[in-house]
Amino acid sequence: MSKTKKNFNNVIELVLVIIGSLIGAGFASGQEIYIFFYKSGKIGFVGIILSISIISYVIFKVLKLVAEKNIDDYQKFLMVISKNENSKFIKIMNIIINILLLISFFVMIAGFGAYFEQEYNINSVIGSGVLAIICFLVLINDIEGVIKISKYIVPILIFIIMFIGILTITNFEINKINIKSNFFTGVLNPVLYASYNLIMVIPVLITLKNKTEKREAKIAIFTGMVLFLLAISIMLLLVNTNLNISNTEMPAVYIVSKQFSELKNIYGIIILGAIFTTAISLGISFLNNTTKAKNYPQIASIMCITSVLFSKIGFSNLINFLYPIFGIVGLLQIFLILKTKVKF
Repeated sequence: MSKTKKNFNNVIELVLVIIGSLIGAGFASGQEIYIFFYKSGKIGFVGIILSISIISYVIFKVLKLVAEKNIDDYQKFLMVISKNENSKFIKIMNIIINILLLISFFVMIAGFGAYFEQEYNINSVIGSGVLAIICFLVLINDIEGVIKISKYIVPILIFIIMFIGILTITNFEINKINIKSNFFTGVLNPVLYASYNLIMVIPVLITLKNKTEKREAKIAIFTGMVLFLLAISIMLLLVNTNLNISNTEMPAVYIVSKQFSELKNIYGIIILGAIFTTAISLGISFLNNTTKAKNYPQIASIMCITSVLFSKIGFSNLINFLYPIFGIVGLLQIFLILKTKVKF
């Protein structure tokens, strides 16, 4: 294999890990796109561009910072971007971010259970419990487990979502969006969406430090392109439906099951795969930030058991209430990253 081809394959492998971290239950189910873009009306399409642009640039800058400053843990990352060696400040920031990572992990577990309850009327606790057990088995293999799984699951996920996007774009009419555009929320929501997603993905980027090898720009650009196409595909799916999706836990899943019944089971597998890859990425990020190696299995087991208990709160309730809060908290992190200088 030539060096160029090998480098390209490595870039794609890392992009798949990052995409797998970003596209979880909220994204693939359509709940995130519905809340942060669809409800803003026509301006939601512009919001997607704005949000993905922020995510791509911050990913690039974080990868550069991690390489330049030899950052190998989240605490050091916070110290670099804040230029503050005050241990109290770093400790507080680290605690806040880790709490958000843990709750996001709980959201993924809840999403897994919500899918089985919505589609097959199986008690959500059963589905959540199954994923919690699988996550524990993968988590003890650290980031290499995420990379191996992402190489197989994420490409299929990308293909199916884009395929559905192609099916819906032929019937797309901008006038089908009958929600009144709101400029304020149309700008604020995309920023919050980028902000909370970056909270979840930055710890994953830090674990990839020794794998980027001066290809930060390519990784960020490819990640942005793929994420944009996926977001647009789901947005088109939501816009083109005549179904009432306002009270559904997973709007995209509901639409596919009703309008593309032949794809229902395939999309279901994709949803579960998306939830799985994001859950283990979040779990690894949390454990790497908080746990010593010798206590890793014990803390991982406690985390997975607790996630099943939290899943009873409800998937859409967790996303609607918590994710905007995450976004607000993450704005400080974005600001600090943007003002930190790197060598281009």
